[in-house]
Amino acid sequence: MLRPRSLFDVEPYRARSVRHAASRQAGPPTLVLGSTQPAELIDQGAATERGIDVARRRGGGGAVFLPADGYLWVDAWVPRVDPLWDEDVTRAAAAVGAWWAAALVGLGLPAGSLEVHQGRPVPGPWGRLVCFAGRGPGELFLQGRKLMGLSQWRSKEGSLFSACVYARWDPEPLAALLAGDAAVPPPGVSDLVPLAVGLDDLVPPGPSLADLQTALLTSFPAWGRSHLPSPD
Repeated sequence: MLRPRSLFDVEPYRARSVRHAASRQAGPPTLVLGSTQPAELIDQGAATERGIDVARRRGGGGAVFLPADGYLWVDAWVPRVDPLWDEDVTRAAAAVGAWWAAALVGLGLPAGSLEVHQGRPVPGPWGRLVCFAGRGPGELFLQGRKLMGLSQWRSKEGSLFSACVYARWDPEPLAALLAGDAAVPPPGVSDLVPLAVGLDDLVPPGPSLADLQTALLTSFPAWGRSHLPSPD
């Protein structure tokens, strides 16, 4: 049974006429479905047995598991009157990815190590089922492994981007909750392990989630198109 959660309430953003970024916490462990994913993709018995909430976000894409801690979820709201707002959904997402990349580079990650996915989604075998198993516009990759997942929701008032990064990438809780369907059998843990990475998985470890949160929330008010890399 899907449970509504305040983490995924978009209404507080719609009234904002200036850009705004906020870090959010789900509270109890929660499996978050994308906007169009059917609830039948989830093994409800396994979710109940493990004490996992199941919720739905307004943005699209695959499922995301939020543990009790060890992740950073940041919403970024860009109203239509903002110069950063872009009619093109892929360019808009790429701008958000560039903002995250700049924050991570400012905290010590090598600039050349990060890739912001440009263009259309590339879901691969499981990306429509699991967010961190595919490639979407604006998402960050480190040596081919997803570091930051991103979803986007649009309304007449603006665009909301919801991004997530982990301290450690542990796909076991997510894999245990997936029922899949006849067309796409659910991936196992061994399928998902090489597809993503957390900040603490890096050698040496990357910046802390707390430092990244501070860097993102303090930089977003001043972020603009002048920060974006020139097109090739």
